[in-house]
Amino acid sequence: MTRVAERLSAARRHHFVGRAAERALFRSALTAAELPFLVLYVHGLGGVGKTALLREFVTLAQEAGAAVCYLDARNLEPAPEPFLHALRLALDLAADEAPAGAWATRSGRHVLLLDTCELLAPLDGWLREVFLPELPENVLVVLAGRNPPAPEWRADPGWQALMHILPLRNLSPDEGQSYLLQRGVPAEQGEAVLRFTHGHPLALSLVAEMFAQRGNIAFQPEAAPDIIRVLVEQFVQKVPGPAHRAALEACAQVRVLGEPLLAAMLNLPDPHELFEWLRGLSFIEAGPLGLFPHDLARESLVADLRWRHPDWYRELHRRARTFYVDRLGASSQEEQQRLLFDLVFLHRDNPAVRPFFEWTESGAILPDTLRPTDRPALLKMTARHEGPASAELAANWLAQQPEGCLVFRDAQQRPIGFMQMVALERATKELRQRDPATRTAWAYLAQHAPLRSGERATLFRLWMAEETYQAVSPVQSLIFIQAVHHYLTTSGLAYTFFPCADADFWAPVLSYADLIRRPEADFEVGGRRYGVYGHDWRAMPPAAWLTLLGDREVGVDRQSLEGKLAAGPMIVLSQPDFAAAVREALHDFVRPDLLRNNPLLRSRLVLEAAGRGGAGEAADPVAVLQALLRQAAEALQASPRAVKLYRALYHTYFQPAPTQERAAELLDLPFSTYRRHLMAGVAQVTEALWAREVGS
Repeated sequence: MTRVAERLSAARRHHFVGRAAERALFRSALTAAELPFLVLYVHGLGGVGKTALLREFVTLAQEAGAAVCYLDARNLEPAPEPFLHALRLALDLAADEAPAGAWATRSGRHVLLLDTCELLAPLDGWLREVFLPELPENVLVVLAGRNPPAPEWRADPGWQALMHILPLRNLSPDEGQSYLLQRGVPAEQGEAVLRFTHGHPLALSLVAEMFAQRGNIAFQPEAAPDIIRVLVEQFVQKVPGPAHRAALEACAQVRVLGEPLLAAMLNLPDPHELFEWLRGLSFIEAGPLGLFPHDLARESLVADLRWRHPDWYRELHRRARTFYVDRLGASSQEEQQRLLFDLVFLHRDNPAVRPFFEWTESGAILPDTLRPTDRPALLKMTARHEGPASAELAANWLAQQPEGCLVFRDAQQRPIGFMQMVALERATKELRQRDPATRTAWAYLAQHAPLRSGERATLFRLWMAEETYQAVSPVQSLIFIQAVHHYLTTSGLAYTFFPCADADFWAPVLSYADLIRRPEADFEVGGRRYGVYGHDWRAMPPAAWLTLLGDREVGVDRQSLEGKLAAGPMIVLSQPDFAAAVREALHDFVRPDLLRNNPLLRSRLVLEAAGRGGAGEAADPVAVLQALLRQAAEALQASPRAVKLYRALYHTYFQPAPTQERAAELLDLPFSTYRRHLMAGVAQVTEALWAREVGS
């Protein structure tokens, strides 16, 4: 009898379209006498079809007679031994057998495919330096994730020769049309759908699902730029009932949803039926800890809910927050870290919070107590980033209050960051006076917030990551998480001080968290000045603080949502769509009102140049697009042979003549020659902008 897996594979292949170049590359590599590269690194934004492509690679490898092993990092712990254990299970090896050795003894080609590799970031160095170099050369490894390879891959001459990087983009118009036809979308609707989705595979999938559920309808693209928001909104209108709608909204609100959390958020004794319904939706994925929607679907559902029913959004936020906090005290350290990350995740859309966290939790980095062998590494770390004077003070605090030190370790148990918390009320007067940080903090307390009997005050005296110091990083994010843990679980806590080497940089997120700038507590060590933030937990206790953050999250909703919808999400145009958009933008160059409808405004090219998502104020995308077009054209003047192309562009688009015939006259060229110069100029401008768009 045919197995379900075989029917699943056949159905997936039936709906798989396009990617001809990617399939040809993989097939040619697999059938070559010698593998032209040993690692194929596929990367692209969420929903662009990486998993579908890897499934197609599995079939192609099997057809070529290669042995295939497929692992999804969502089901792996990012540490060497658990990774190898999972690989041994997949290869049916003994517990003590090395996968590399097993492959070496087996003839033929072998393919190892690792999906969702962004979750293996803590293992990146180990994979690059230990695991992959041990593999025999008959193994082709395919890595797929949302992010491009880390700089260390590109900087290594060896991997430059043995790795092929494959960025994955939207489907071309022809591929998108083929997909829609296979899914049963009427042919006459295809042009409108493709114009609206720009070939984004997830968007196409949602459109096809909408047609499957609602029949042969007339697809009417809305003016709003957020395609996923519109599609999900249309889908939600046809859910079985209000409880299903509420379950979908709850799932979008939280990082990962299990049945107990769903029960708490919907106030239901048994949500199993709703949970199973969620699991069956095309844009809901299942992981080891529960369900989560695709990122674009999540953002769309939350944006719609916050706009449509802010009170219900607030209530879901409150119920999830209560669920996490209630379980903090009865959980293991690892579970506490996950719960705290879930708690902070509720604020991920706030512009004051989002840029300051690494939102992919790293389960391989856990806080640990100080070990005697850690001291040299921590002091070296401190001296490197803050200087010898700070390292000397750090040595004193590690000796006097070792219990206040949290050490963050990588998979090999090596310290990669730490945080030293100083209990000010327990510090000796001598050491408190010797350290400028504790001296100013203690003076501030004496003058503005004196401690009462039994009360405690904490100074987060030192906090850093080994490589990135106090910049945004996974270690920094976990340091902030542990600070929240300290706020919520420390009895008698009256006041906390949080110093920063770059106080202005951290102002948005710390102010959002009600940590107030306290210049009187600033201090200087080794010629560097540190700015200090503080919070009085008596005036704003932890429970009230959590409520305040929840209120702030909803309170900024309308303004931030308007800005978000006006800007729209980043889109990843296929090369044909990109070229068409460049031609359209050149044609409309002197008409800013028309340029505002150009899809390039939401491309990586323009959004990065406009500074969207950075610390500064974003520039007007239309002005940025005009500047990019002009710069790309003016660069042609650097080549004597290309000056004629620039002149054709100049008199056609930048300082346009009334007609193209008149432009040819101004250039003293036959019309056919003028047209040839113009087309070549457009092609070179497009090529230059495309290179920037794809990061080459």
